[in-house]
Amino acid sequence: MTRLVVQVLLNGVGLLLAANLVPGIHYAGGLLQLFLAGLVIGLINLIVRPIVTLLSLPLIVVTLGLFFLLINGLMLTLAASLVPGLSVDGCLPAILGGVVLGLFNWLVRGIVDEG
Repeated sequence: MTRLVVQVLLNGVGLLLAANLVPGIHYAGGLLQLFLAGLVIGLINLIVRPIVTLLSLPLIVVTLGLFFLLINGLMLTLAASLVPGLSVDGCLPAILGGVVLGLFNWLVRGIVDEG
């Protein structure tokens, strides 16, 4: 249970980081909305992303994995459509925001697993 709460909080922090770094991603809200956004992103990554990845497997293989960038952007766009106060202004900001979220989560997991 603790790991789930930490992951939701990290998703929220990563989203806030993406909103501050990537032009075209806008977040307006408080900590409760940030927590909700992290929860929505976590649920999307848990439920929707595996299905989309499986269905996109031929494109992922042909593009040598670069199609994952588009999948990350689509997941962020889906989250923006579900979370009030979060907006994504197009495909490129969505892809870059997905990259920021992915790198942030990868970096945090690397630090936590080391420690």
